[in-house]
Amino acid sequence: MRRFGLLLTVSVLIAVGLALATSLLVGTLASAPAPVAVGSPPTDLPIESVSIESKSGSRLAGWLIHGQSKGGVVLLMHGVRANRLELLGRARLLHKHGFSVLLFDFQAHGESPGRHITFGYLESLDARTAFDYLRHALPGERIGIVGMSLGGAAAVLADPPIQADAMVLEAVYASFHMAVENRLAIRVGSVAGRLLAPTLLWQVKLRLGFDPRLLQPSDCIGRVHVPLLLIAGAADAHATLAEMNQLYMQANEPKELWVIAGARHVDFESYAPAEYEQRVIGFLEARLRAERGERTAPVGRQ
Repeated sequence: MRRFGLLLTVSVLIAVGLALATSLLVGTLASAPAPVAVGSPPTDLPIESVSIESKSGSRLAGWLIHGQSKGGVVLLMHGVRANRLELLGRARLLHKHGFSVLLFDFQAHGESPGRHITFGYLESLDARTAFDYLRHALPGERIGIVGMSLGGAAAVLADPPIQADAMVLEAVYASFHMAVENRLAIRVGSVAGRLLAPTLLWQVKLRLGFDPRLLQPSDCIGRVHVPLLLIAGAADAHATLAEMNQLYMQANEPKELWVIAGARHVDFESYAPAEYEQRVIGFLEARLRAERGERTAPVGRQ
């Protein structure tokens, strides 16, 4: 019995050690910068390359595309470990409809320097900086935001809240804890994911220097007082439909929720292009081109 107890203790210690080592490795890889040489801008768009000094400490590399005067401007913000190239399809769609567009790389992504990806903490400062840049670069234009996953979270987490004229939030996590647990569950199963999630969260303050409890879009979205369009994939295992429902319930009016049947954590504009164009362009046109002070009625859940 003593030998069995010793073997059991050793096995448990080895398992715990492996779990911690795995967690540390995953944490290191997840927060590592994602630099990419984006290259020259595409020639089919009237792009002006810009460099914006951010409150995050980074200098944001981006592209500004001029559209019609008084046609509205849209700030595009990409997902985690991506860059502005992820948003070119949306930029082309928006420019086709006359919008000006700013797309940029978050800190520690693409061509914007940074030590760590921070899952919305520093990226929210980038979102604020890019929004303020547009206010000065295109005065008098109404500004909308389209944020994918990390980009949407960064828009919601900004403090004080960004006073845009409209926001489109695509596949945004409700809490960082759930985001970590969901991603671990996809890779190692739900039970192991729940066991490993606390060790990953424990690392955040040690490794990245902030409390992960600050990354709670579901708690912060109630501070946002702009028209909202939330888009969810019905089969998304990264930012689940339940999380998007939670965000929707906490959000202020006017708000809409569009659930895309069968969609996972994918590029919604590519997955459902015709309906995306109809819904997102219609939403932005109604709010970025309406007369100042004009109110549009919320559409609600769809």
